[in-house]
Amino acid sequence: MDTRLRLGVAGGVLVVVAGVVGALIANALNSPATAGGGSGAISACSVTNVANKVLPSVVTISAVGSGGSGGDTGSGSAIRGGYILTNNHVISVAANGGKVEVLFSGGQSESATIVGRDPLTDLAVLKVQPSNELKQISLGSSKDVKVGEPVVALGAPLGLAGTVTAGIVSAVDRTIEVPGEHDSSALIVSAVQTDAAINPGNSGGALVNCDGQLIGVPTVAAAVPGPSGEVSGGSIGLGFAIPVTLASSIANEIIDTGRVRHSFFGLSTVPVPPSAAAEAGVSQGLYVVGVTANGPAARAGIAADDVITTINGQPARSNVQLQELTVTKNPGDVVTVAYERDGRSSQARITLTAQP
Repeated sequence: MDTRLRLGVAGGVLVVVAGVVGALIANALNSPATAGGGSGAISACSVTNVANKVLPSVVTISAVGSGGSGGDTGSGSAIRGGYILTNNHVISVAANGGKVEVLFSGGQSESATIVGRDPLTDLAVLKVQPSNELKQISLGSSKDVKVGEPVVALGAPLGLAGTVTAGIVSAVDRTIEVPGEHDSSALIVSAVQTDAAINPGNSGGALVNCDGQLIGVPTVAAAVPGPSGEVSGGSIGLGFAIPVTLASSIANEIIDTGRVRHSFFGLSTVPVPPSAAAEAGVSQGLYVVGVTANGPAARAGIAADDVITTINGQPARSNVQLQELTVTKNPGDVVTVAYERDGRSSQARITLTAQP
C-alpha cells in the first residue's frame, strides 16, 4: 500500500509519493547504547563521545535575503580551512545580495560568504575566517555504509544549535527527486536513509558513523500529512542524507572553481505511460521531445520522436534516470541506450559532455 509523505526541508515542506517504510525515531542519549523506540534496533555508538568529537565541526547557519526579505536557518560542517559544506536550500535566499551568518559551537558568530552552490544536488559551500573554534570534520566513505549500522545526526533542528540524535542506517541507495529552484528539481542521488530524528534545520548538517566520520549530509525528512493536508509535527524517523562521497566531490569542485559543471545529454524526454504506449503501438519508455543540435544525443543518432527503452541495460521509465547520470557520470563517459524509431529497435552510445 502507498501513502503520501512530505519531505520537510529548512524553510518549507516538499511533497513526494513513497512506499510505507517501517521506521521509528531513535533519540540521542548520553550513553554508550541507544535503543530505537520499539524497533528493536540498538545503536552501538557512544553518542557522548561522538558528540564531543563532532560538535566543534558543526555550525548553525542563518541566511537572509537582500534587504532583509525572507530567511532560512540550517546547519553545516567544516570540511577544510574555513570552508563549510551545507545544503543549497539553506542559503539560496541570500544568493543575490543577502547575508549569511554562521554560529560556531562555542557561541562565536561570524559572517560568511557563499563560495558557490549547486541547485541540482542541493549542495553549497560557504567561507568564513578560520577560527580555533572551528574544527575540520573527518570524512568517511559512502561505499562503506551498511544497512543497520548505527549513526548520529548533528545540527540545529528548528534553530536549536548543537542538537544530537541517534539511530541506524535504515536503507541505502535511495534516489529522491525534490522541488528545487525556479520550478526545477533537485536530486538526492544514492541517499543514505536513517531513522535518526531529522527535522527542518538539520539540513546541511552532519550524519556521522561511530568514529565521528561524516557519511552524509542530512537534507530532507518525511512527515505524514493529515486528512486536510496539514503536516504532523516532528520527525517520523524517515530522513535522507546526501552521501559524503558525492557531497565532498561537489564541494571540492565548488572550492576549486566556484561552480559545478555536470554532464550533459542534450535531449529532453517525457515518460510514456503503459496505457499511452499501448494506444500508440510503441514500447514503454522515454519519448524524446527534442535534442540539442550537435549535442551528445544528436551526435549519437538520437532524434525527436524516438522512444528510449533502456538506459545502460535498465528499463527506461523516468527522467530521473537521465538526471542521475548527469550527476554521477563525468564528461567523456559513455551511456548506452536502446531506442525505437518507426517500429525498429536500435542502440546508441552517447558520449557525455560538460553542460554548456
